[in-house]
Amino acid sequence: MVSVKRLVLDILKPHQPNALEFSGTLAEVGDDYYVSLTVIEMDENTETVQVVIEGGNIDFEAIQLAISNMSGSLHSIDVVEVQSTPSNNN
Repeated sequence: MVSVKRLVLDILKPHQPNALEFSGTLAEVGDDYYVSLTVIEMDENTETVQVVIEGGNIDFEAIQLAISNMSGSLHSIDVVEVQSTPSNNN
């Protein structure tokens, strides 16, 4: 089994929710998620942000859904860190 430990995402989002609310919502997707958000570019209606998510086993589909529910758009997955864990086949 493989666990996703870290993602760096390029996201286009509207100004609302603001960066604090957006990153907080992403952190709440998992029990142990650490989220860091950096605004890369801003125009009249949108912000391009880089989001770093770290956790024990990140649920990518749930993260994508949360981004979409906040009217954001995932542009790219820029970094992925995964770890394999031994399976318990007895």
